Amino acid sequence: MSRRLIEVISGQDLRARGASNLRDALTLATGVSIAPGGDAGPASAVPEMWGLREFDAFLLVVDGTPWGGAFNPAISTLSMRDVERVEILRGPAPVTYGATSFVGVIHVVHRDGAETSRYLAVNGGTFGSGSVSADFAMPFLDKWNARLSADFDKQGFKDARTGYSRGHALWRASKSDGDTRTWLTADLNILGQDPASPHPREGAALSTSTPLDANYNPSGAYLDETRVFLSGGFERPFASGASWSGTASYTHSAQKMFRGFLTDISNAANNASGFTETIDINDLYADTHIVWPMRANLRWLTGADVMMAGGEGKGATFTYTAPLAATSAPHVTEPSTLNLDAGSDRLFFGAYASSEWTPAASVTFSAGARANMTRESHGEGTAVTHTRLSGQIGAIWALWQQGQNHLKAFGNFRSTFKPAAFDFSLAENEGVLEPETSTSYEGGVKGRFFDGAADVEASYFSMDMANIVTAVVVNKLPALANGGATRFKGVELATDLRLAGSNFLRASYSAHDSKFADYLYSFDGATNTQLAGKRFEMSAKNLWSAGLSHAPDQGLLCNASINFVGDRFMNKRNTAPVPGYSTVDASVGYRMARAEYRIDGRNLGNRRDVVAESEFGDAQYYRMTAMTVRAGVVIKY
Repeated sequence: MSRRLIEVISGQDLRARGASNLRDALTLATGVSIAPGGDAGPASAVPEMWGLREFDAFLLVVDGTPWGGAFNPAISTLSMRDVERVEILRGPAPVTYGATSFVGVIHVVHRDGAETSRYLAVNGGTFGSGSVSADFAMPFLDKWNARLSADFDKQGFKDARTGYSRGHALWRASKSDGDTRTWLTADLNILGQDPASPHPREGAALSTSTPLDANYNPSGAYLDETRVFLSGGFERPFASGASWSGTASYTHSAQKMFRGFLTDISNAANNASGFTETIDINDLYADTHIVWPMRANLRWLTGADVMMAGGEGKGATFTYTAPLAATSAPHVTEPSTLNLDAGSDRLFFGAYASSEWTPAASVTFSAGARANMTRESHGEGTAVTHTRLSGQIGAIWALWQQGQNHLKAFGNFRSTFKPAAFDFSLAENEGVLEPETSTSYEGGVKGRFFDGAADVEASYFSMDMANIVTAVVVNKLPALANGGATRFKGVELATDLRLAGSNFLRASYSAHDSKFADYLYSFDGATNTQLAGKRFEMSAKNLWSAGLSHAPDQGLLCNASINFVGDRFMNKRNTAPVPGYSTVDASVGYRMARAEYRIDGRNLGNRRDVVAESEFGDAQYYRMTAMTVRAGVVIKY
């Protein structure tokens, strides 16, 4: 109910572009840059929104449920099969979504259980990749509709000994009885990953002593996860014409990992360090809210939600010797005694309310507030509780309207906070870090012209953050620490053109200025360096994208897109710059009434630029994945 702009990417558009992962899906999203891979494995990704590139700074929601719960977004287990739409909300959402939506929300919505279409898809491509999937309606209880999506995907990469295989099944059931709707969902994900190695930096540039696609992980390294998700919900009439909704979910994640990182750029003995760890996480989520109908030009929403999560990791560390030329995989005996542990119990509760007031047809004001209570303990440490308010106010004003054509101005202010991330590091840091806080302003205009054929948007934002959490290395193990203050501001522009003949053109440009405002950081463990005025590491100053799609119901299918990521600094001191780069994706195919044949190419220029910093390997960075090509067929039956 807040006066916010949500960018929506339709499932039809995703299928026309052959999007199979989060990067493919958001390649044309305004102000968003997705780095494939990262520390969570080659099946994962690291998004950047509003100039902040961090794995845990945004909230990933799938079908109304936080995907990752009270810990980190579970991107590596995200399925883009049978998607109805993807909604992108840039900037915090402190009322409805609460403390975990710090710089934005990405909401993936799958097709409803009542959907009856049936699909079978098979494809194969470079580096031994291939997949098979099916989506179809299936029988269930009386008055219920059910749908199953099942897929198996194997993806290889140019990087040595890098890839993943994923088996996935998503079952949805729903029942409608007048104005009452009930639904159930179950999701099973079995993921096995062979991790890549980040590329180490020496001074101001990536090391030239390590080959481009080197993998310094021990032989047999893995990042495996089995994830089970169950949820149910309802929507029904309430008193005085209101609508009452509720949802609840349970998730169990069992993770196992065995991996290592180069720590000395030489052929010296024990030039690499690794760890093995098992992590078990149980997560409960529940939300209920009531939406009251418009009366006296006023509409209300009120509700509450809770997230409870408990996780424990047990592991051990080891050192080993990896050939610098990466000519062979180091053989390491995986430790059998797990003498280190990391655990966290989290409770996030919020009671929220928001309203919209329309005093005149051309003006709408909105406001919302949320009372937050978070309680967290690490290991055997004492539980820490934080209680504080978050909220937002906003307005939208129709400057001009003629039929469906219009020009509207909008503005909003938001204040929120986020409990510090917890990544189950074995560095034995038992303390609970201070929450990150932010205040932000946003304003702009949005218009529709030429009888709905063209949409344009222009916005400006400014966000101040304090107590930011950054990655550090303790005894060659990753850890987290609170920092100082940063400021993120920028301008974002976008346009959509719906042309004749099933043609669609989209272009966007973003200028982001992300800098430390007051941040003392010790690089040598002794001397503090003031970083005020330095650009936030890995934050691009300029982003732009453009894409053209021709996607008729039958006939020739083709689309092409280009993404530009501007210059960045790899480090906080801004002494290691990297230039900007562009990636090009394209697809071509042919659609018939019952079948679609297609070829999809990604990163056709084979750019291998730096895209994300590792939080596990010190001064190490992941590169853009090499060019891939897949060919396949989709059958409607």
